Amino acid sequence: MEKNTLQLSFSSISVQSRRTKSEFFDQIKELLDWKLIEKEIRKPVVHLEKERKTSCLINQIFVYLIDYQYIKSMNSLVQNYEIILKELTKNCHHIESFKQVRAPKLSNLELVALNITAEYMSINSELQLFRCIFGTYLEAKIERSVYNKRKRKLFSYINKIRENLSHKFSEFTDVFIVDSTPIPICKISRAKRSEICSTDEIHPNFGYCAAQKTGYYGYKLHVVCDKNGVFHSFDFTPANVHDVNYLKDVKHNLENCFLIGDRGYISADYQSDLFTHSTIKLSVPMRKNQHDFVPFLWEKSKTRKRIETAFSQLCNQFSFNINFAKTFQGLATRILSKITSFTMIQYLNFFVFNRPLNKIKVNLS
Repeated sequence: MEKNTLQLSFSSISVQSRRTKSEFFDQIKELLDWKLIEKEIRKPVVHLEKERKTSCLINQIFVYLIDYQYIKSMNSLVQNYEIILKELTKNCHHIESFKQVRAPKLSNLELVALNITAEYMSINSELQLFRCIFGTYLEAKIERSVYNKRKRKLFSYINKIRENLSHKFSEFTDVFIVDSTPIPICKISRAKRSEICSTDEIHPNFGYCAAQKTGYYGYKLHVVCDKNGVFHSFDFTPANVHDVNYLKDVKHNLENCFLIGDRGYISADYQSDLFTHSTIKLSVPMRKNQHDFVPFLWEKSKTRKRIETAFSQLCNQFSFNINFAKTFQGLATRILSKITSFTMIQYLNFFVFNRPLNKIKVNLS
């Protein structure tokens, strides 16, 4: 047993020979005698020396398995990146971005594809991303600091890509949902001394989320999605701005459709203006103390829950409610990247893989 333990080493195995799962499992089978390991673990420990050897062997196994998970993650990122880049090249190659004097090794479209892949794989920071691409061909194409700066400059370009992808779903339905969700930037206890994510034009503020029954400090994200859960438009406001004010922008983005909202959008004036300007029929549940109260149809309530499910998916898989940004531009770019990645996976599910549209937690490769 001691002889086998001394031979367990991966130092002589190159990274190139461990990139595929099949190769790695073959090496594990050659290096480790699992029957002998299981026999040793189950053997009653009599001496302290035997216990120490068994413990070291188990620790080595865990190290190898962790190493395998890292390699698996690295390979999955590259494979997912190539799948996303292929579809972006096919559908968004005509979209223009800002011109650079010297052509970079990683084009703007490739950078967006890498950004979308990172968000899809729940990689929340640039440090974590560049650890994952270490040892791949992507490592030599861009540096971490350049990646972050270019990503912020590509905000309008990423938004055009998102609009292009969401437009492909427009013909499937004329029923849309409007809602808002909080974007906290820090804890309330730090709000008065916090200066992050603020500009001369827009500042974070205190707000209250009725759905979560809690206060927060930051911004509010207003979103319109269709009944299938595809986001079509969004905007930011300070947290203290009322939801109904976003309807001023909705009338310029939609027309000839049916719009469902919650009680935060009750307004006879806005409802009339939407129909007059863009033939948008706004339907919201009435308050019980309103005159001529009519119960909200169950079918509409069920349809409206689709946007709440989408918010939950953004929070769970895309870490939507976690903020690492220090500037408003950085915050807006992060939110846009997560929404674009969400829409990209929906596009792949529906048009490429023929899978359920909102099955987001799925392996692409």
